[in-house]
Amino acid sequence: MVLKQTLLASAATVALGFAGAASAAEQQFITIGTGGVTGVYYPTGGAICRLVNKDRKEHGIRCSVESTGGSVYNTRTIREGELEFGVVQSDVQKAGLDGTGAFEADGPFEGLRALFSVHPEPMHLMARKDANIASVEDLKGKKVNIANPGSGTRVLADTLMQYSGLSADDFALAAELKSSEQAAALCDGKIDATIWASGLPNGSSQEATSSCDVNIVPLSGENIDTLLAENTPYAAATIPGGMYPGNPDDIPSWGPKATFVTSADVSDDVVYAVVSAVFENFDDFKKLHPAFARLTEEEMVSDALSAEIHPGAMKYYKERGWK
Repeated sequence: MVLKQTLLASAATVALGFAGAASAAEQQFITIGTGGVTGVYYPTGGAICRLVNKDRKEHGIRCSVESTGGSVYNTRTIREGELEFGVVQSDVQKAGLDGTGAFEADGPFEGLRALFSVHPEPMHLMARKDANIASVEDLKGKKVNIANPGSGTRVLADTLMQYSGLSADDFALAAELKSSEQAAALCDGKIDATIWASGLPNGSSQEATSSCDVNIVPLSGENIDTLLAENTPYAAATIPGGMYPGNPDDIPSWGPKATFVTSADVSDDVVYAVVSAVFENFDDFKKLHPAFARLTEEEMVSDALSAEIHPGAMKYYKERGWK
């Protein structure tokens, strides 16, 4: 009798084990590649995962976030199938798709697919108030930081100069400082202005505007209109008035956007679930980080996307009447 009960208990345990295995098999795990934990990409991935996981009992998808080296790493790792999703700067998305820039040796990533864009990463042209710089043209003859070679900001600074009819030779000094060095150099008078791009708000701009009298110079006009028309990975942006000390008015600018991408190999159902989790809870999403406050659904599904939109995302957008 004891042996029979033991055998029955063992059979029940095995059955439960199989049931548990089946349940685990039904659940799908996805990972979002982001960036460093102190940047905006990491909380962006966290915000998306939070909304996906909220309804995981319904769709069976469990989302996790991985802190990574950023856009180039995420693009390559999605291509290799080690990440399902990633946050990628819009110009890096275009380069990955085309196999240019950092991806020249990789070749075109034809399976790269876009979902939506997120927060803008506007250009900041910060200038000491006593340098009397009110426009890009006023940089002639000044000491200007154009960012360190190899950085994303350096590419953007070169683009801004190209469309403004300037080159490094036009400056009294063309400094190549890292973003961590620029605020101190500006306030110490070693440079008159610095060019860089970042999500909003950011610590370097906060440091500079809090430590000395610094204007954030508007970037708009025909040259910027032409730049944006000829460079689809970039979009117009606004630095909100009052975000930084001494700059009370909205400041027009431009720059790349953070974008959310995946691979054509990820299933339509998974992508549909992820996209719907964000847009069905859009008001909640916008509250999860200050950089999201001014996002609109219309801009997110159309701005700064170079890769083809994934069919799973397109299905949702068509249902909403956005495409």
